Amino acid sequence: MDLERARTLAVEAARDAGTLLRTGVDTGFRTSAKGSTGDVVTDLDLASERLLVDRILTAYPGHAVIAEEAGLLGTAGAEWTWLVDPLDGTNNLAIGLPAYAVGLALCRSGRPVLGVVHDPVHARTWSALRGRGATDPVGARLSTPCRPRPHGPLLAWTQGYAVTRDDRRALALKAAMDVTARRVLRLWAPLLAWVMLARGDIDGVVGYRTGTVDLPAGALIAQEAGVEIRALDGGPFDELIDGGATENRSFVAAHPKSLPSLLDLVATALDRA
Repeated sequence: MDLERARTLAVEAARDAGTLLRTGVDTGFRTSAKGSTGDVVTDLDLASERLLVDRILTAYPGHAVIAEEAGLLGTAGAEWTWLVDPLDGTNNLAIGLPAYAVGLALCRSGRPVLGVVHDPVHARTWSALRGRGATDPVGARLSTPCRPRPHGPLLAWTQGYAVTRDDRRALALKAAMDVTARRVLRLWAPLLAWVMLARGDIDGVVGYRTGTVDLPAGALIAQEAGVEIRALDGGPFDELIDGGATENRSFVAAHPKSLPSLLDLVATALDRA
């Protein structure tokens, strides 16, 4: 398997999907309800997903694909599985907020080895190969800095759609972050939060029962830039993707020098939950 070839294909496909999304935003799109949690889907999600899946399975007909809307496609049980998030930030797009992304990840035996995140609004793309580093939109090596923040860290929060409004652990974590951090971003587009963390724009990301499809691409880019990811209890983070599992992944991510204080914050919050 030539991973550089796979990265080239993924980057080109993500950019083409981004062009489709930008054009659709300008010309108009339809929005409909998705499930009972208040989530939405647009015809742009579906069109972007078709483009990405077609491009992947044409090039790699023996691979499996887990797509945000269509679910499992291609060859079930394949060694290589693609995760496709055709429009991360659908709710943002639906209300006219220009913060959304396209995400692609390739896993071998469940372990992410390739990640691509494309920001259609600014026409910027980040990618990473496991063990080979992450690259920024101009192709330079991405390395996460550790910046001092005298008035508290800048953090991002992300949660899965299955999390209810009265989830005590989620409420405790968000309250602790609001008290400690200078700002807490809730972007509704976690792939963009991962890129911001990788660049050092923010200092940490806390995720609670998050989805699978929109996680590995950004997480791998951040890891390859120098970010460390742990489970909420400080133990190892299980990054393996198991079949069609789509939720219940919780984590803390930060530069290694910033991680201990963020883990302490999380531990204190969960003790009070």
